[in-house]
Formats: sequence, structure tokens, C-alpha cells
Amino acid sequence: MFNLILFGPPGAGKGTQAVKIAEKFGWKHVSTGDILRAEVSQGTPLGLKVKSVMDAGLLVSDDLLIEIMESVFVKHAAVKGFVLDGFPRTLNQAQELDKMLLKHGQEVSLVVALEVDEDELVNRLLKRAQDQGRKDDTAEVIKNRLVQYHHHTKPLIDYYTDKKLYREVYGVGTVEDIFSQLCTVINP
Repeated sequence: MFNLILFGPPGAGKGTQAVKIAEKFGWKHVSTGDILRAEVSQGTPLGLKVKSVMDAGLLVSDDLLIEIMESVFVKHAAVKGFVLDGFPRTLNQAQELDKMLLKHGQEVSLVVALEVDEDELVNRLLKRAQDQGRKDDTAEVIKNRLVQYHHHTKPLIDYYTDKKLYREVYGVGTVEDIFSQLCTVINP
């Protein structure tokens, strides 16, 4: 089984590319945000746990996120691979993911980061906020999100670089050009 982690800051195009990668290779696209919303809307036992945490205004814990990821891996054990989009976000999550995968006889196959310069990201996110009518995504808020992303992601880059799993793809250009570069790097 091929387990790909797709990294990138907010606005880098991870979601778009993750869907295309999953379709091309016949893998399962796993977005933690989508999973959390689906579990809550379906009223599953896991969804009820997540809902109570979110209703209290708290962040979903690493343990609960790993439990959710494990649930997805078990539920979709027959697929040829996974594209993880938005997970892991911290070093602890990466280490716990490794333990969970090992328990199921698997491992992370490759980590690919979409690299986009900050001005481009801010412009993309401001446009997305305008298109979606999101008034909370100001330039200041976006820049703070990018600072947080880089702060939390740096240790992950080092972690996966040490494991010789980390690659970068320049995430500026047409969707198809970026996708083509990703496919060249992934090459399962």
C-alpha cells in the first residue's frame, strides 16, 4: 500500500492536487477536515466525541485524530493507497501516525510539499475568501496562519527528511503543470 502525505501551507492547492492524485492512482483521499465533518454529520460514536470537543471550542486532540485516521485506514483497508491531506500537522501527530501504521503493517511511503511563496499564498487566500464571502480571512489573519503553519511544519520537514521521505514541488503554475510535477515525484 502506498501512503502519501501531501504538505503545503494554506492556499498551496493541496486539496485540489490530492483529489487529482487519488483519482489517477486509485487511492483514497483523506482530508481530516472532511472526515471530522462527516463523522459529526453521521452521528457516529467518533463523531459524537468530536462534536463535543468542537462544541466546547477546543481543538481535536492528537489522540482523537489518530483514532479517526485509524478508523479510516481500517474501513478502507482494501484500497491501493492513501493521500493524506492536512495530516499530520505536528511532530507528535507524525510519530503517532507512524506507530498506528506500523500496527497495521504499513508505513509512510512519501511526503511531498507544495512550495509556494508567501505573497502568492496571501493573494490566493484573499481571492478565495472573496469568492467564498469569508470576511474573517483578512491579510493579517492569513499571514498569522502562514506563520503558524511554518512554525509547526518545520519539525515535520526535518523528521521526514531524516527518514529520506521528503520531496518538494514548486506549487505555482497551472493545476495541470503542478499535477504533472507531482506525478513525476510520486511515481509509485
